[in-house]
Amino acid sequence: MSQTNKKLKQKNINQGSKVVKVILITVSILFIFIMLIMPMAVLITYALRNGWEAYKKAIFDPYTIKALWLTLTATLAAVLVNTVFGVFAAWTITKFKFRGKHFLTTLIDIPFAISPVIAGLVFIMTFGRIGWAYDYMKAIDIKIVFAVPGIILATIFVTFPFISRELIPVLNAQGTDEEEAAALMGASGFKIFRKITFPHIKWALLYGIVLCTARAMGEFGAVSVISGHLRGKTNTLPLHVEILYNEFKLSSAFAVSSILVIMAVIILILRNIIEYKAKRAGE
Repeated sequence: MSQTNKKLKQKNINQGSKVVKVILITVSILFIFIMLIMPMAVLITYALRNGWEAYKKAIFDPYTIKALWLTLTATLAAVLVNTVFGVFAAWTITKFKFRGKHFLTTLIDIPFAISPVIAGLVFIMTFGRIGWAYDYMKAIDIKIVFAVPGIILATIFVTFPFISRELIPVLNAQGTDEEEAAALMGASGFKIFRKITFPHIKWALLYGIVLCTARAMGEFGAVSVISGHLRGKTNTLPLHVEILYNEFKLSSAFAVSSILVIMAVIILILRNIIEYKAKRAGE
């Protein structure tokens, strides 16, 4: 009798689990459909509403091309700077003991904690006409606010935690035993990094670069504040989309938005490939 009760109880549990699974899957599919698929469908519909020729005209508009190049330039600069900074910061935090380590870690996380708009305002208050650094920048003929250097600086600021935050857990898990053994055997610092450290962190580094790239391409808040919205000069793709939308050029705005969507899809594919390779390497 007790055995029969156990079987009935297990059957009820299995049925309950199946019901919960179906509910969770249904809710997830509905959420994805409402939050992702429907907006994508609307975007494609509006982008092609006036026909393929109108779409191509919006895509190949000179202002769109300049905005695209500025977006790619700022993204490339941010990725390069943050890759170097991320590796150095992660190496320093995980391989050395020093006072202020936790404070340094907190500083790295600041862009996660404050609004990008606030970051843009801070740069204006620093490098703008009323900022303390304005006279120094003017003396060496470098313009930050309402210029390309300001956009690059703002993009770097909002993205610099991504790579270091991917590397720190990996380096912590790796420990220092292998590096210390190699150092005792006379290996140089660069050789230790190249032969021992880098193979452990390469997938995390690539993943961080992908995240940094995605964040940099879509940055709006800080860039919007510091750019001045100078069409053809300081407008990135997100800012160009905003201008087209405010001018009620909805078809053109959605057409330009499709460029960002395509780049996002490419980045998503790269991320999935990196995750797959990392899992295969860990097996």
